[in-house]
Amino acid sequence: MGGTRARQPARRELLPLTLAPTTSQPEDPIMMMNNTLEQLRELKLAGMLQAVEEQLAGGAAAALSFEERLALMVDREVHHRSDKRRTALLKRAGLKYPQACIEDVDGRAGRGFERSTLMSLALSRWVEDGTAILATGPTGSGKSWLACALAAYACRRGHSALYLRVPRMAEELRMLHGNGGFSRWLATVARTEVLVLDDWGMTALDGPTRSDLMEIIDDRAGTRATIVTSQLPVEHWHAWIGDATIADAILDRLLSRSQRLQLKGKSLRPPKAGTTASTADATTGEAAGVGKPQ
Repeated sequence: MGGTRARQPARRELLPLTLAPTTSQPEDPIMMMNNTLEQLRELKLAGMLQAVEEQLAGGAAAALSFEERLALMVDREVHHRSDKRRTALLKRAGLKYPQACIEDVDGRAGRGFERSTLMSLALSRWVEDGTAILATGPTGSGKSWLACALAAYACRRGHSALYLRVPRMAEELRMLHGNGGFSRWLATVARTEVLVLDDWGMTALDGPTRSDLMEIIDDRAGTRATIVTSQLPVEHWHAWIGDATIADAILDRLLSRSQRLQLKGKSLRPPKAGTTASTADATTGEAAGVGKPQ
């Protein structure tokens, strides 16, 4: 038999025992931070971006731990988004007096209500409970301003709102019916958490507007809050609506879960130049400055 070939030993030079050292330059911290800030902008994290920039500008943040600094940045982003949403809610509400603030309401004696009662109402669950707030009183007593203040406060608490003037509704509703947008608009109003119906009872209702108003109120009864302002006392609303059957249905839905505010006193709107205070009380509209210092 032929001889066998001896096994060759492994060639160690083919299997290096150590890896060649690699050299890498540390990343520039300024460049890395600029990249991070740019990524925050791209992600639209404006609140967190602002927090990071403030921490970089101030020396006090250096004493905080990583967890503390991260918590501050996340908290800033949450508050930024909340503020942005509240701003959007106020804009969509279209309030007549967007600057109206419930904290500035004039609760002096003779106004027909106590400030503490109004604040208790504002802080209650009137929105969640679908309460109707009925504000009545003479012209210039601040009904519209008060309604806007309540609606604005609801927006600040994260609720949606919408302001409508009842005298203009007839024309607006005719346009919506004409372009086929009434059903969509009605659904939007039904989802709105606070609806302000200003100057209720100021002009006569025609048949179509009366029926549409019934649909609006029916969609909201007991589930969505409604604020109604009117110079007419509530006792005269039935006659103003006109149709007895529809009037019964509307008032039953509004009054079953309602809070009434009866405003009193002289007009709070400053008289125009060249007019006396008594003339201004008789001719001017709703007071715009009910919450301003007198």
